Amino acid sequence: MMDKLEQIAEQIRQTFDTQTAARDQALTQARMLTRHCSLAIRAVHREETDLMQSHLDEAGKLAACLTTDLEQFPNLYHTGYTQDALKEYAEAQITCALILNRPLPSPHEIHVIGATYLKGLSEVVGELRRRCLDILRQGYSDEAERLLKSMDDIFAVLVTMDYPDAITNGLRRQTDIARSIIERTRGDLTFSLRGEHLAQAIAGLSKQLLSGELLPGDLAGNAYLPDEEGGPDE
Repeated sequence: MMDKLEQIAEQIRQTFDTQTAARDQALTQARMLTRHCSLAIRAVHREETDLMQSHLDEAGKLAACLTTDLEQFPNLYHTGYTQDALKEYAEAQITCALILNRPLPSPHEIHVIGATYLKGLSEVVGELRRRCLDILRQGYSDEAERLLKSMDDIFAVLVTMDYPDAITNGLRRQTDIARSIIERTRGDLTFSLRGEHLAQAIAGLSKQLLSGELLPGDLAGNAYLPDEEGGPDE
């Protein structure tokens, strides 16, 4: 009996050794993947497109390796650190595509499962807000409106994913956060647009005053033109 038990134990040890090696490699790949995704997003915000693409390419290779290497270890593939890294990859791919107005990548194209894709999509909202604020610092533009519409479109999809957290991996909380980010961004854009309209109105009035088309008294609503005898017109 003891010989048989030792054989069984040795087989289990070999399995554990293989899984441990795969886990250690996956952890290293996940850290590198997360780093390249972060650098790609930073590059797209800085409008360094070539650098962004370089990091996305490296991230794509790591994501593919991570998925392939863990095919025989589904428990490791579906664990937290693996899916978190792939979520960062989905976020980077979607963020860069939307900011550059490129076609939206699908889960199949970037090799991630649906729940991970949606969690990455939910975090894209924060990156689009950051981009909108960068734009608003230079003045209101239609580009900010385009990005806000993308944020609205993302939320419109996320809010329909009314499934248990065990299925969506905690998507509901991310959806609530996305809603608040979108509303704050909408308020920022509205404030900026009103400020631009006010600046345009002031500039227009100044131009009319300088050209003589408008008298200073007209602004107060009590201007009058003298008649032939020097009195106010009726």
